[in-house]
Amino acid sequence: MTPLELREKGYQILVSHLGQVDTIRFLQQMGWGNGNYTQERGEILDSVTREEFWQDLQRIRDRR
Repeated sequence: MTPLELREKGYQILVSHLGQVDTIRFLQQMGWGNGNYTQERGEILDSVTREEFWQDLQRIRDRR
């Protein structure tokens, strides 16, 4: 499972059990959403290859 798939599955589980509003509240309590978004995304995405990016994008498109 790629990091993107894991994150997506985690969000789906949280939303299905907590609902959208409480999921957001939970993530905020865990410290997600605070800090420098641009820097954090750069650090996260540095490890993702182009091939992984395109595979994840295709998987998301195929689900629609």
